[in-house]
Amino acid sequence: MSDDPLDLDERVFDLVSSTASRVDPGAPTRFRYHEARGVVWGDYAGDTVAEGRFVGTRDGNRLTVSFVHALAADGAVVSGGATSRIEQAEDGLRLVEDFEVGGAPQVSVCAEVRSRD
Repeated sequence: MSDDPLDLDERVFDLVSSTASRVDPGAPTRFRYHEARGVVWGDYAGDTVAEGRFVGTRDGNRLTVSFVHALAADGAVVSGGATSRIEQAEDGLRLVEDFEVGGAPQVSVCAEVRSRD
């Protein structure tokens, strides 16, 4: 386990807000992160996403990833890139993400749902 408090390895986050879509608080998109030596990868699913993957890098409190996912409703594939600012909150980490969907800028917030104890 890393001594870095922002290390994302084995952390899990739920989407809590997004300008791109309504978030279902009962079944939000859940993201599972892994990190080794600044390389970050993981998967996500839930709400409007059937299955998704991401890969990227972390430099300090800045996370940059590329992603692709299939929509639950019709299987359409969405891909793009995102940058997130990692913030420490009382109840864990938060990711504030800037991304684009179809060329339109969006913002989402993910909150950590469990610790790495």
